[in-house]
Amino acid sequence: MAASTGSIPSHIKAWVYNEYGNIEDTLKLDTNIAIPELKDDQVLIKVLAAALNPVDYKRALGLFKDTDSSFPTAPGYDVAGVVVKVGSNVKKFKVGDEVYGDINESAVKPKATGSLAEYTSAEEKVLAHKPSNLSFVEAASLPLAIITAYQGIERAQFSADKSILVLGGAGGVGSLVIQLAKQVFGASKVAATASTGKLELLRELGVDLPIDYTKENFEELPEKFDFVYDTVGQSERALKAVKEGGQVITIAGPATPPAIWFFLTSDGGVLEKLRPYLESGKVKAVLDPKSPLPFSKVIEAFAYLKTNRATGKLVIYPIP
Repeated sequence: MAASTGSIPSHIKAWVYNEYGNIEDTLKLDTNIAIPELKDDQVLIKVLAAALNPVDYKRALGLFKDTDSSFPTAPGYDVAGVVVKVGSNVKKFKVGDEVYGDINESAVKPKATGSLAEYTSAEEKVLAHKPSNLSFVEAASLPLAIITAYQGIERAQFSADKSILVLGGAGGVGSLVIQLAKQVFGASKVAATASTGKLELLRELGVDLPIDYTKENFEELPEKFDFVYDTVGQSERALKAVKEGGQVITIAGPATPPAIWFFLTSDGGVLEKLRPYLESGKVKAVLDPKSPLPFSKVIEAFAYLKTNRATGKLVIYPIP
């Protein structure tokens, strides 16, 4: 029997679109969306905060239309909130638990009702307990980006005696790659690119060699690296910055071979594994100065995200 708390509405507020196109043009606030049906392995979450990701506006353009859910679509992968109902097979969570996660195990097979809604559902396996020291805003900023960062570093079989260059070090994923490489994987040296005004942030995150991409071309530096993690879509240049036998991974494909184009698989187990680093403050959420933006400002938030100027993550909070 599913356990639940309080009165859960049958219809909810959500930002939705009913056709593919530019997300700023198609997204509308709908106050009468049916609440998601709960499967046995899922929990229902009262959404308190949601982060925006580039995948949201790429999906809205129809990039995954062959595998996408049906309209209406409420975007949003990252969620932080409170469990209000649990499916009959759920073991890890109970009503009242504070949780966070990327609700879509496969990025290209996303749910119809995402996190830009008052309630959303997610499988137990993609969620984790929210670290007690993190606000809901900080927690919402992390899942997709930190899992992408972690799994990409792991995919490269990175180890403690190796050096890494992060392209786009001040962005949502890049800022976490830097911290994980340093704090979790014990990188011997971390270099990263950013624009002039963001070099200080790179130093604060632990970067040994900050590179101002407005003033120098990273691939022309005499120093080469064991691993390049490309978050910006420059894999061809990245291949010139890697040592012989080194590896380039990009999350902004398509990749120039032998660089690898990498997609995450959402996994609450990664979040649980990283919990000690988050609770100790060794790895921190990085929020754009505009964060959080209120639920009413979702369209403006997407327009800003598309400029590629955000530092860290854009989070929507509070959600009614």
